[in-house]
Amino acid sequence: MKTSYKIIILVLALLASFVAYNTYKRATSPQFKQDKAVIEKTESKQYEKIVLAGGCFWCTESQFHHLNGVVSSVSGYADSNKENPNYEEVSSESIKARESVEVTYDPKLTNIKNILEAYWRHINPTDIGGQFSDQGHQYTTAIYYTTEEQKIAAETSKKKIDESKKFAYPIATLILPFVNFYPAEEYHQNYKDKNPVRYQVYSEGSGRNAFIRANWADNSPFVKEIFGIKNNATSTVNNITNKKMNISQPWKKFTATEKEERLKTLTPLQFNVTQKEGTERPFQNEYNGNKEKGIYVDIVSGEPLYLSSDKYDSGTGWPSFVKPISDDVVSLKVEDGIFSSRTEVRSKIADSHLGHVFDDGPADRGGKRYCMNSAAFRFVPLADMEKEGYGEYVGLIK
Repeated sequence: MKTSYKIIILVLALLASFVAYNTYKRATSPQFKQDKAVIEKTESKQYEKIVLAGGCFWCTESQFHHLNGVVSSVSGYADSNKENPNYEEVSSESIKARESVEVTYDPKLTNIKNILEAYWRHINPTDIGGQFSDQGHQYTTAIYYTTEEQKIAAETSKKKIDESKKFAYPIATLILPFVNFYPAEEYHQNYKDKNPVRYQVYSEGSGRNAFIRANWADNSPFVKEIFGIKNNATSTVNNITNKKMNISQPWKKFTATEKEERLKTLTPLQFNVTQKEGTERPFQNEYNGNKEKGIYVDIVSGEPLYLSSDKYDSGTGWPSFVKPISDDVVSLKVEDGIFSSRTEVRSKIADSHLGHVFDDGPADRGGKRYCMNSAAFRFVPLADMEKEGYGEYVGLIK
């Protein structure tokens, strides 16, 4: 009899483990994230969504993943003639669908014009056969609108680009009503953040980056005219309203000699963290509990890195942020360990070790946790930002 009870208990334990595992798998899947965003939109009317096909969905997703006001960006397959297609079916064109990204955004924090600008500025809109080295129906470009406002904005921006005669060929991007969207496999999600080196090799090798540099530069008169960017202003792609400043911004001309001198002034802890990839103690550091408005800059070069608006209490004991000021200010490096891997975060100019990025951040703010070391930063209060050369970021502080 006792043996029977033991068998029953064992079976129940295994069943409970199976249910728990599947619940976890479901809760962390891209489909769940998509469903959650749709439910939130339906119940609260807070969010809007649009589906954008821009060639390889790795590149399209990365364009929106850290964009201000974007709640989520999910790679997947749009306008499919089969339910729940997989990558092999789409890539082989055995079914008809486009690699796309469902962008869910908060209209109180951004608008459809900003979303469309970010979209246009990462594609070749005249390519009728695909995008760059990726050719085939699955890589052709399209905008799938879900509201009349999105449709009008898309058609207006397309017309402006076409009429500008910037490109030798007509704009090929289609503007279509939303039909369906199915999330892609998990390994395709957040690909740039999870595989930064491979992503960089691909985006350069495909020809996409070269095309963007040649045709969509921030200071291009064409870009300023099409998207209404004022003189001396940067693009809304990085959500920075850049004023004409007479104030020096020395980090932009930071030299190796200056770095060598600056390192001599660091405390042992600051040097160990930034130069030796060290980690300070949790809770016993300068900025973990800091709630003041301002900007966090590199302790070595002074380059701007994080805004107080993007800081949150993760409960880990280190200052945590949902995103950097833009993807361009940090570099990511995958560290492979014996049992696991993690992604290191370094500053672009000074190449300082800052901390690591994880996938357990607030789901409604992109899902990332940039876990940083206070010792890698200098904090500039909001009141001092303009006089210290950070005035262009003041308008982003909430």
